[in-house]
Amino acid sequence: MNSAPDALLTALQYADSAFPGGGVSFSQGLEGYATLCGPLKSQDVLTTIRTQIRLRWATSDRVALVLAHRRAPDLDAVADIDAEMEAATLSEPLRSGSRRQGAAFLAAHARLQLDVATAYRARITGGAGHGHLPVAQGLVWKAHGVAEAHAQTIAGYQFAAGQTQAAVRLGILGALDAQRILSAVRDDIAEAITDSVADDAVLQGYTPLIDIAAMRHTRQETRLFGN
Repeated sequence: MNSAPDALLTALQYADSAFPGGGVSFSQGLEGYATLCGPLKSQDVLTTIRTQIRLRWATSDRVALVLAHRRAPDLDAVADIDAEMEAATLSEPLRSGSRRQGAAFLAAHARLQLDVATAYRARITGGAGHGHLPVAQGLVWKAHGVAEAHAQTIAGYQFAAGQTQAAVRLGILGALDAQRILSAVRDDIAEAITDSVADDAVLQGYTPLIDIAAMRHTRQETRLFGN
């Protein structure tokens, strides 16, 4: 069992935006939403992120992460969650983006010589897994000794921070506005984490406007992010 300071330091390392997990290339539908419904203001970004946390991350991504964390290191059981994530993600850009982020995340940990990351990458190459990001997070962070609650906290923070960073890069927000939004959504993330996940929980999410925006985003001639 990790000591409290070591557990916190581990969580900080993997929550750090400098960790090469591939998230900087994706806006989780925010760029497409800005094009579809813009121009966006700070309050619009806050509402969009809050909606995604409550109706997508909390009930789909987080559930997949928790179940993968519990079933690791059984790669067959983890692959079952991966297949459910593939089926439950309606929007193709969000689905492929999750796989691409998961691939980058696993590749980084494989290069850091984490055996389970190398093994799961091999399964994906062989067609026996998809490598969705939440599933990869649950699998890898469990191997690093990150507790289930801490894994959810890291993932929730990264989900929100990735979108605020995207908004800054798109010129929608300033850096301080981004921090205000992150402060505002902390309660949403914390509330989601307190909701226990049953071992037979089903992944479900409902963000139709973001899904549509992400699908339209693929047809934009010029775009900054992969989704």
